[in-house]
Amino acid sequence: CSVIERTWKRIGSNAMKYILVSGGVVSGLGKGICSSSIGVLLKAAGIHVTSIKIDPYLNTDAGTMSPYEHGEVFVLDDGGEADLDLGNYERFMNVSLTRDHNITTGKIYSHVIEKERRGDYLGKTVQVVPHITDALQNWIERVAQIPVEETKAKPEVCLIELGGTVGDIESSVFLEALRQFRFRVGPGNFCHVQVSLVPVVHAVGQQKTKPTQHGIMTLRSTGHSPDIICCRSTKPLEREIVRKIALSCMVPPSHVISVHDVRNIYHVPLLLRKQRVLEIILQTLKINKMPAERMPNWNAMVMREDNAKRECRIAVVGKYTGLSDSYLSVIKALKHAANQLKLKLKIVWLESVDLEQPPSSVESPREGGGESFSNISGGSSPIMTPERPSKIRAKSERYSKAWKELRCCHGILIPGGFGARGVQGKILAVQYARLNKVPFFGICLGMQVSVIEYARNVLHMEDANSTEIDQHAESPVVIFMPEGSKTHMGGTMRLGSRQTNIEEKSLAHKLYGKAEVHERHRHRYEVNPEYVAAFEKAGLRFTGRSTDGKRMEITELKSEHPFFIGVQYHPEFKSRPMRPHPIFLGFMRASSKREVPKLSDPTKFKKLELDPTEKASETKSAPEVPK
Repeated sequence: CSVIERTWKRIGSNAMKYILVSGGVVSGLGKGICSSSIGVLLKAAGIHVTSIKIDPYLNTDAGTMSPYEHGEVFVLDDGGEADLDLGNYERFMNVSLTRDHNITTGKIYSHVIEKERRGDYLGKTVQVVPHITDALQNWIERVAQIPVEETKAKPEVCLIELGGTVGDIESSVFLEALRQFRFRVGPGNFCHVQVSLVPVVHAVGQQKTKPTQHGIMTLRSTGHSPDIICCRSTKPLEREIVRKIALSCMVPPSHVISVHDVRNIYHVPLLLRKQRVLEIILQTLKINKMPAERMPNWNAMVMREDNAKRECRIAVVGKYTGLSDSYLSVIKALKHAANQLKLKLKIVWLESVDLEQPPSSVESPREGGGESFSNISGGSSPIMTPERPSKIRAKSERYSKAWKELRCCHGILIPGGFGARGVQGKILAVQYARLNKVPFFGICLGMQVSVIEYARNVLHMEDANSTEIDQHAESPVVIFMPEGSKTHMGGTMRLGSRQTNIEEKSLAHKLYGKAEVHERHRHRYEVNPEYVAAFEKAGLRFTGRSTDGKRMEITELKSEHPFFIGVQYHPEFKSRPMRPHPIFLGFMRASSKREVPKLSDPTKFKKLELDPTEKASETKSAPEVPK
């Protein structure tokens, strides 16, 4: 027999198994969810699983991308800034991945160029084939061996998701490398799942197979032939459609899987299980294990999600609300907590700019008009250019609607973000939550604006601000971290898992149930330690700090408030469907206990104003602050 056949026999059935998930026709079909769902089924069968995401863009990582470009940046334990699909893998499969589990064109090319500069190629002409393709294959084999479970067990199956769409120019190199890789690992060690689209033409209400047929033709032209075709559609595939796809794409009808729209994404593993996807994969990879007969915990979670009746409305006040993927992990963490408490989560998206007071006059200042928006430094700035009445009316309508919706929510959450836009609106939301005893949860920038709000309205430091917003603020209560880079953006923040020491008898200690926690960070700015004593004297406690005690990680109110907490880290990244994060769980529990008026009953709304007696007491007890 040949050398290659002898190698394959030597590798045997104990070799690492690989499942490639690619997509055709259009992007955004849910390759990440399909890949994660396959991982859930494999883990339920007692198989140790890991996962790799390949992104064909030239960026080294997702860290410098706008959320509107590519959704949220998911932060890993080792500080890697990765694609949001790695978050899906971690949540579904309960694993902890590393930065190397996210491969990009930028990383691979940089790796090869660095080797060339060192002279590793011994004077050879460095080319896409074989040097780039070999580097990718070696990377996959190396990373697939890294333990990702708490038990540190060696992975047995590696899921590889290829981002983008088959046929894209930028993904052609990866498809060639993976074609070679399939031959490299040998038969019985590689399974290819293609996710495609079966649209419904509404004019005739008929499912159409041509997009899938052409997508598979394009895939075949790259040297690949899928073992399984997952067809995304709005409704279950008709039997005749399955037969047609099977015939034209040269796969058995049982390998054409209907992945139609379901009530929530947690149904997808059950949908694949019902169609015996795991049996097909185990047979293709020659794995001698049986699928799990039952998945009781997963089924129970899905039932709670489907049967939840009691609604809990949470206002998410941010600046990227136009794309929900910008806050994907926050959404999932809220859903995990709501599921545990049998609540029906309703997220109310509020653009923070809409909470800022709009101009009340169209006259310019020189014509005797008034001033408009209070600026983020605490003062007010005149409108330099008069606006059209229609534009002012639109802003005023958005302002009224935003506050009306905010007052009808059970809790307020302010997630992380960057930049000055909308900060004043977030500060007003914090003030409303603090004065009206609305459960509040601030994450990263959300914690920082709660500190600014307290400084302005309780310590009466009208010019209090973050140096991110105003570099010349007279009272910089939030400052740039000394070790941060001011010349390079990518990978220069305080990133990854860090230990936080929690004060006993605090709300955070009650939620976590322990004094030491490790959470993931992603920030450049921090609370100024020079002001900490003044804050704590005035009633704002810092109950969580870094190991050296210099960095403020958790803030709470001393006064009686149902739930008011801000954290500098990002707890949403460590929440899991069957293990909600303690702070999200506490926030949802406190929010569910609050009674709010219905949106249709505006007479019950409270006005946003400071009570005169509270204002007098705060003025009297305001401590001295550093100059």
